[in-house]
Amino acid sequence: MEINKGRGRFIFLCLAPAVLLFVIFLIIPTFDVFRMSLYKWGGYTDNKTFVGMQNFTKLFQSDKFYQTFQNSVLLIVIVTVVTFGLALIFASMLSREKLKGQNLLRVIFYIPNILSVVVISAIFSAIFDPNSGLLNSILNLFRGLGADPILWLGDQKIVIFSLGGAMIWQAIGYYMVMYMASMANVPESLYESAGLEGAGRMTQFFSITIPLIWTNIRTTLTFFIISTINMSFLFVMAMTSGGPDGSTEVFLSYMYKEAYTNSSYGYGMAIGVVVFLFSFALAAILNIVTKRDHLEY
Repeated sequence: MEINKGRGRFIFLCLAPAVLLFVIFLIIPTFDVFRMSLYKWGGYTDNKTFVGMQNFTKLFQSDKFYQTFQNSVLLIVIVTVVTFGLALIFASMLSREKLKGQNLLRVIFYIPNILSVVVISAIFSAIFDPNSGLLNSILNLFRGLGADPILWLGDQKIVIFSLGGAMIWQAIGYYMVMYMASMANVPESLYESAGLEGAGRMTQFFSITIPLIWTNIRTTLTFFIISTINMSFLFVMAMTSGGPDGSTEVFLSYMYKEAYTNSSYGYGMAIGVVVFLFSFALAAILNIVTKRDHLEY
């Protein structure tokens, strides 16, 4: 009995600092965001006016909010689908195929993940430069030197895809490494048996690899979609500042500008509440949709 009590005290003492920090820096600020969303406040004075749901009414009547919602969802879909598709393909190739320089390729793929968003944004801004950028220079070899330059960050129709390209490049290597670790635990005997039955590489990938690492895919998918909401803000602020004409404005950049640039702190917090609820609902839906029976091997 004394041993169990001592063990309980030890566990409590180990967890208490982390729980305290979690409450102070996450739980309390989250509740404060909900509270401040009900006020009209500039953020820099003591003059606060309780307006109830007025900030939310204004938000849902704003065309700009729906544009940011559309941009955010589009980025989430594009970046998630492409990133996870390529990460799984590259992980499978580097795990199962005998390629020269595999270790070097792993390092090359992972390098973007250790670079800061500012550095990556600078690299892609240079690549997308309409006059001297690498991408237009390559395309001019096929289009001719006299062709009009493509405004990758200046054309409202394609700028969101250009932004997504930078985000995809930054994220692929990290998830590729995670999937390679999961694939390394899949018994080679399963692939050998499937090969003897006549199953090709593609069939093995979808029938063996994907089902057996599905738990890992499901976890990383939820984490990535939520983190994309945060990462999109960083890339937008570093590359386009929401332009041109709001075509790359996303949830958090809109919230930041309203709260800190336009001094509409209460309205900005209302946007934050909507983003929080959207993220929570998206994670819950994704958790339900991707739920499958756990496979053991």
